[in-house]
Amino acid sequence: MDKDKLVPILKEDSNKINKNRDHRNIGKKLKFFVFSDRVGTGLPLWLPRGTILRKNLEEFLTDVQRKSGYEMVISPHIGHKKLYVRSGHWSKYGKNNFKPIHTPRKEEEFLLKPMNCPHHCEIYRSQEWSYRDLPKRFAEFGTVYRYEQSGELHGLTRVRCFTQDDAHIFCTYDQLLEEFKKVINLVVYVFRSLGFFTYTVRISLRDPKKIDDYIGSETNWEKAEKAILQVVKEENIEASVNYGDAAFYGPKLDFLIKDTIGRSWQLGTIQVDYNLPERFDLYYKGRNNKKCRPVMIHRAPFGSLERIIAIMIEHTEGNLPLWLVPDQVVILPISDKYVVYAKKILNLMLNYNIRVFIDNRNEKINKKIRDSEENKIPYMIILGKKEEKNEMMSLRRHGLGHIGIFSISNGIESIFNETNLKTIKLF
Repeated sequence: MDKDKLVPILKEDSNKINKNRDHRNIGKKLKFFVFSDRVGTGLPLWLPRGTILRKNLEEFLTDVQRKSGYEMVISPHIGHKKLYVRSGHWSKYGKNNFKPIHTPRKEEEFLLKPMNCPHHCEIYRSQEWSYRDLPKRFAEFGTVYRYEQSGELHGLTRVRCFTQDDAHIFCTYDQLLEEFKKVINLVVYVFRSLGFFTYTVRISLRDPKKIDDYIGSETNWEKAEKAILQVVKEENIEASVNYGDAAFYGPKLDFLIKDTIGRSWQLGTIQVDYNLPERFDLYYKGRNNKKCRPVMIHRAPFGSLERIIAIMIEHTEGNLPLWLVPDQVVILPISDKYVVYAKKILNLMLNYNIRVFIDNRNEKINKKIRDSEENKIPYMIILGKKEEKNEMMSLRRHGLGHIGIFSISNGIESIFNETNLKTIKLF
């Protein structure tokens, strides 16, 4: 995937956002991630709770992709410089990336991986394919490295190390439109699952005045641009046209979601590429047993895990949905006498894979509730004499307060059912 916009599209300056919504403040307070000068600027360290958050997003998209016919792959964090020279990324972005790594071997140079596309081309190239095998859909949560200027770094939205939810589809010319439409449907499904229902669409084409900024033949570009325009027309998508924002190897369709405070963010980029398959000499055997060149589709609904997490934190003011949040439930016994009962409920909830823990600190119950609210834990189970005697649980919902007394089975079932709802509810 080519370089993304990692900043808001609209006028609002993300540096001036209210501190109560700023993902940097919330991320630190909720112990999601930290930055360390010793590690290096722009290189986030993910803490245990933030790692759970990331993994939940990965598992969600992995499941969506698996059901859509994608195969997961893994590529290394470095690659030979020659790989990126062949793809054209070195001449386009080499000066803006980390310097080459020189090995003891003469004239051998490696780069920290700035993008995943060349690696996936080599994965495709490792085998012979027939038209019957296509499309091949390779997906990866690939970590890439780009040397952003220090003045441009901003929390998780602009970093030097980030993980893309990248995928590359290799298909025949006849399959291109159908595959493109399927990617659009997947992107829209992901948006809705994350609580983004308002978005605009933009077609990004070449700047006709700067043709030399792009690789490939005029014929390849015409075919790629025609395909995107045709899909948009057939799907009745309202889209603006923007010249000059195409990737250097192909045009793209960009989705701009709008968050709760009116900012737009570029997500869901889909690119059509005839040029990298040509540069890497990729082919498949057609019906007549002759070598045919596949078409390549690049796509990344999140853009990067870092950016989508930052956007979602600010979009919800840190009130993440139950299916995604690291700690779903906290059990609050009002005294040590009810810890045994709390452990009984804990074990039952763990059987449902609910992320739950007991707060058995020597603190007043009101203090525990306040702390749970500040930590934005969705559910609080209050246990005292009445609850233990009747084998019940008193439930509180973050942002709503007390919601009722439930039997153990009904309370757990209600929470479990909500964990399977892949949507965001704002408070």
